[in-house]
Amino acid sequence: MKISRSLQGLNGIVPPLVTPLTLDMQLDVSGFEKLINHVIDGGVHGIFVLGTTGELSRLSYDLRKSVIEHACRIANKRVPVLVGVTDTSIDETIRLEKIAHECGAEAVVVAPPFYYHVEQDELLSYFEELASAMDLPIYLYNMPARTKIHISIDTVLKASEIEGVIGLKDSSGDFFYLQELLFKLKGKKDFKVFVGPEEIMAQCVLTGCDGGVNGGANIFPELFVELYEAAAAGDFQLVKLLQDQVTHLSTALYKVGGKQANFIKILKEALHQKGICGPQMAKPYIPMHESERQEVKRVLKSLALSATEIKHNL
Repeated sequence: MKISRSLQGLNGIVPPLVTPLTLDMQLDVSGFEKLINHVIDGGVHGIFVLGTTGELSRLSYDLRKSVIEHACRIANKRVPVLVGVTDTSIDETIRLEKIAHECGAEAVVVAPPFYYHVEQDELLSYFEELASAMDLPIYLYNMPARTKIHISIDTVLKASEIEGVIGLKDSSGDFFYLQELLFKLKGKKDFKVFVGPEEIMAQCVLTGCDGGVNGGANIFPELFVELYEAAAAGDFQLVKLLQDQVTHLSTALYKVGGKQANFIKILKEALHQKGICGPQMAKPYIPMHESERQEVKRVLKSLALSATEIKHNL
């Protein structure tokens, strides 16, 4: 299995992109192009499509194929493209990987197959079978809140020995899990660990993580790139100032409406207000109320100071 040079050195911010949709639930290609150019211009180190933020489980297979094709075309090798291929069927997971490979993606991201419970030994066997069937390298995706299956530290360590399994994205939010995992992976520099929850990204990078797969980077890519770079450089003063902005995002913007599904709705509404793509969500989700849209607008205005401006004001 050949790993691209850009992927071998992948560290930093890899935003999990939203999937812009039209009113008739097709890919909004124009909005997708604006979004990808927006984050690449913001300095991100890669892009991740068809993840949780991309509403993977709600999209038809035809739509997923379209997302993969257009993401690879638009990115045009400027940054690595990672593709989520998680499915309840191993055959569909492998089929999506083949599409990603043909389109020029650099890697795939695989979470445990959801719905039925899976034991850890079965999960390891599943990863082994996928690796043997796939042409692209694999990042594991620990997302127990959605899959209801937690990839144990022991399973990650064993999976890291499988040829083709090159990293993990952890979205458990369990800082102690990550710290123990990083400690046990010491010396294994070819296995990358990325963190999902943006609220702890800088702290995790300071203690050994390779970067963040942070939803907020859809809206403010520069902020997250600056925060990652400050953490990687050990610039604690700048980390604190930038972290305040990220915390403001989390405690103000992401709380609008107070509903579980609102995180992705809010991202899409914010992007809509920035003129990048529409706010449509995959069914059965319904549009935000007007009062919620106005609250998103108010919070966005309160986040007017960019990461670069903060840095220059030090």
